[in-house]
Amino acid sequence: MTSLVSALALLVSVAAGPAPILPEQLHWVRPPSTEKIEGAWVLGGEAKAEPYLLRVRLGAGARMPAHTHPDARSTTVLAGTLYVGFGEAFDERAVVAVPAGAVYVAPAGVPHYVWAKDGDVVYQETGVGPTATTPIRR
Repeated sequence: MTSLVSALALLVSVAAGPAPILPEQLHWVRPPSTEKIEGAWVLGGEAKAEPYLLRVRLGAGARMPAHTHPDARSTTVLAGTLYVGFGEAFDERAVVAVPAGAVYVAPAGVPHYVWAKDGDVVYQETGVGPTATTPIRR
């Protein structure tokens, strides 16, 4: 009887699935010298050789200068409109609007930049680590 109770308890716990990761559980950090940009690792992290999920918040007007990543990243805009451009220098005339619900892909090693031109933006990036953000030095 004990083994039957244990088996049923295991079945119930597996059926319930893992607990969700709630927004209030995220640990937000700001890169040095930036007051309008912050990020939180939802799953994984920079150094881990596994899939990751990174959430980013940009305050109105925030710009992230041209940079690259060693892995391809798929970015989903969750709130606001993100303006994205590709190239080694930030060019306001070359950005494309990516509204909430839309996705864009930054291929591995390709310089790109983002801008919260019209207001606050929240987006989420996914890729496979290890990863990094390398600024373009001009």
